[in-house]
Amino acid sequence: MSRALVVLSLGLVAFRVLSAAFFVTQPGFTDAYYYVDVAQRLAHGQGLTADFVWNFLEAPRLADLPVPSHRFWMPLATVVQATGIAALEPILGTFRSAQAAFIPAAAYVSARSIGASSRAALVAAALAGLGGFTFAPAWVTLDSFAIAALVGTFFFVSFGRAAAGDVRAGAIAGALVGLLFLARAEGALFGVALLALAIRPSSRLSGMAGSAVALAIGIAWLARGLVLPGSPATAFAKGVFLVRYEDFFALSPSGTADLATLIGVRVSALWSDIVVALAALLLFLAVPLFLGLRTGWRLPAVRAFAALALLIYIAEGLIWPLHATRGSYFHSLAAFFPFAMALVALGGETWLARFEQSGRQLATYGTLGAVLVLAVFGLTNWDASFNEPYRARVAALEVIPPGPFLAIDAAAWRWISDRSVLIAPADGPETAACVAIHYRMQSLVLEPAHFSAYQALYDGTGSPWFGQRAERGGIRVYSLNGNPGCLSPDQLIR
Repeated sequence: MSRALVVLSLGLVAFRVLSAAFFVTQPGFTDAYYYVDVAQRLAHGQGLTADFVWNFLEAPRLADLPVPSHRFWMPLATVVQATGIAALEPILGTFRSAQAAFIPAAAYVSARSIGASSRAALVAAALAGLGGFTFAPAWVTLDSFAIAALVGTFFFVSFGRAAAGDVRAGAIAGALVGLLFLARAEGALFGVALLALAIRPSSRLSGMAGSAVALAIGIAWLARGLVLPGSPATAFAKGVFLVRYEDFFALSPSGTADLATLIGVRVSALWSDIVVALAALLLFLAVPLFLGLRTGWRLPAVRAFAALALLIYIAEGLIWPLHATRGSYFHSLAAFFPFAMALVALGGETWLARFEQSGRQLATYGTLGAVLVLAVFGLTNWDASFNEPYRARVAALEVIPPGPFLAIDAAAWRWISDRSVLIAPADGPETAACVAIHYRMQSLVLEPAHFSAYQALYDGTGSPWFGQRAERGGIRVYSLNGNPGCLSPDQLIR
């Protein structure tokens, strides 16, 4: 079956190339823009720094540009992309050289590790590689999806061996937890499975080895955050205690919440995350996943998968509810998806064993066909959701005066304009004017999607601090008109 896997992988690589060529032609959303913006600087010897500000968490007390990057997001996607840019940028250009993912082989290996036949493992590889509606575009974005998928999948494979007492496998599992943490902050929770191994006498050494390696990687990154100016607690507080997402982008968050509101936000997030998980499983794969879990429950890796999936679901909903409902939980599912497809293949194979070969083939090819159709639909949806706004921004670029400016999505505009861009603070025009004066900026760019405090300005009511200069396709450009009597940065930020 090795030849079949190679042929399948080459076919899926071709599908990925076509996806990147015709649909995912630019980063798309803030996270991805951020990673590649910083990756360019890292590849060109400027370190983990940013000459833009996507959130004032990275510019405490309105620090001068460039600022240290990755005070909120994790660095692994940027480091991987920077490696590709440094090696291949002269040939492929920045965006293409930063794209790299190979999911099918990981799904194949994981399916075989839990007892699926080689044919079922090929089905798992195809399901994971296609990705369906949700992950078809994700696998080729400049984000952590593909990295987390590969690292998470091989964690479960190595965990199975570590559970049998293999110390080397335990250390590898620990390194993978560390890498997953560097890809996604919630990846640190995978270390709970290593602690469980350390409790059991038969796997104590492997669990301790894995825990030590994971802690070493995690502590090294956290130490970097502690030596940077500003308090790391600010990012945690903004991620946990806010109930209005806009306040995450404000210098002085205005929202207040009582206990009932805090609970309500979390209940809503838990329900929303269930819908996201079912969508990622394309609904009809939930049943074979359950059957795969039941069939492979005797295996430590399968039990770890179920426990960690539940733990991540609860943590995302209860600790980071605002971020979970805006993509964080969907991002976290990438680490589980290939192994989930391995379980789907195992469960499907077990259930289909009662049917004739023709029935098994019909069910298998029908499932693969449906996933392929959904994958194509997901790619076309990406085009409508992200490429159209990108083209509108490119068209509006010519009416933005030269020099740095304020905008709602600073990371995206940094990529498009190749200029320094700062987030227009969610506090509103008066605070935006003070930020513009501090950073010597003269322009504010508002898009149809903007923070609510700018609605009056966007509607044309006007502001004593900004006057409209130009408009292109709903994107409006304003010039700074006056000084609202700005306070010092320490007074401006509460």
